Amino acid sequence: MSLRLPRPAVSRLGIKLFVVILAVNVAISGLVFLAISRSLDRGFVEYLDTTQANRAATLAEGLGEEWARRGDWQWLRVSPSAWQRLVRQQLWPGASSPPRGIERRLGDPKDFVLHDASGLPVIGLPPDDEEEAATLRWLPILHEDERIGTLGYRPPEQLMARMDHIFLARQQRNLAIIVGSLGVASLLLAGGLSWWLGRRTRSMALATRRLTEGDYSTRLPEKGRDELSRLSRDFNVLAATLEASREARSRWVSDIAHELRTPLAVLRGEIEAMQDGIRRLDQDSLHSLAQEVGQLERLVADLRLLSQSDAGALEVQLAPLDLAESLADRLDEAEGWITDSGISLETRIEGEAWIRGDVQRLRQLWNNLLDNTCAYTRSPGRLRIILIATSRGIRVTWEDSAPGVPEAELDRLTERLYRVEGSRNRASGGSGLGLSIAAALVKAHGGEMHPSSSPLGGLCWTMTFPTIDDDRFREEIA
Repeated sequence: MSLRLPRPAVSRLGIKLFVVILAVNVAISGLVFLAISRSLDRGFVEYLDTTQANRAATLAEGLGEEWARRGDWQWLRVSPSAWQRLVRQQLWPGASSPPRGIERRLGDPKDFVLHDASGLPVIGLPPDDEEEAATLRWLPILHEDERIGTLGYRPPEQLMARMDHIFLARQQRNLAIIVGSLGVASLLLAGGLSWWLGRRTRSMALATRRLTEGDYSTRLPEKGRDELSRLSRDFNVLAATLEASREARSRWVSDIAHELRTPLAVLRGEIEAMQDGIRRLDQDSLHSLAQEVGQLERLVADLRLLSQSDAGALEVQLAPLDLAESLADRLDEAEGWITDSGISLETRIEGEAWIRGDVQRLRQLWNNLLDNTCAYTRSPGRLRIILIATSRGIRVTWEDSAPGVPEAELDRLTERLYRVEGSRNRASGGSGLGLSIAAALVKAHGGEMHPSSSPLGGLCWTMTFPTIDDDRFREEIA
């Protein structure tokens, strides 16, 4: 079932994400503001410096031409308005009025000082104001390579006091608006992202808690293709695996109890019959009891082997051996058993097939497969066994004739105590552990075992074993 969440509480992870994202964005915005403000400040000063120097040079050239035409500076001393007209004409020729804003501030006649060739002031500072004069920058005014005066102008640093509200304040205000907008956007982004991520992680936390409490039916919605969606899919696979494991464990315990109850019931019945005098205590009775005890011993041994395999503690003594020889020897020994079961045997074993294996465990593997074939294959039947070496290892194909196994049941054949017909009747086979043990033995040898439908009409088992490493093999036999 899908996980239905209650109305979410405040997510601690969401709050942390919100604070971190917001703090990072605010810090970045602040650094951007400071960097751009600093850059604007320096750039503006450089702009003022270059512009003012160019205008002073233009004005100095124009003053030289006016001096050549008039012959002295007296006309400027008696008429301050003439100075303003002259500056306007030289800096903005053809304009009826000076421009506004920064351009006008850079060309303000009050920012220029004119001295004659003797250093006496014509326009601007008095001669005793040495401190103010030291802050000015001076350009010589020349006529035919003769110095006729000096033009002083204020440096950009002094103009900044009057102009920063015109340019820098305006730019910084605009930048502040941009940074503020980024802050609001960061706030919305951090809030939305933290809410979205916190909601998804909160659902995962709730689902995990339910899973630890034993509710294996819990599932997470799988939406999107991001990492959280893949994590949800992995969680659902884990939950489904745990659910299947619990069901298998429950079925396993029930099936084991059934398997143990049958021989125990037979033993109890025979013993009670002997006690009541219904049956005689003779060799036949003892032989029957021994058969039931042997059945119990085989079942317990099989269960122990499977538990060792699950725990990774299956005792397997691996050594170099020829898998082809092991299989051929066991088939030769079992030829009479196979014939008595009404099954004809076909084999194709090509050459040697060296692997690292356990002789006794491989013999147990062949026995279990033979038990399964002889128990379920109808007489007259066929058994075809092929062993060949491939690029992926040694492949053994074990095929028998009818009856076959439905496709839907193939993957369940190696489940413990599972039979296709679903009954616990021994007339159709053993305890249902043989194929599980066979799969465990193949896995213990580093191989794989897969079922499929046989071309002969029955079941086909394909087993692949890894070949022995040549260098390691030479070390073993040296």
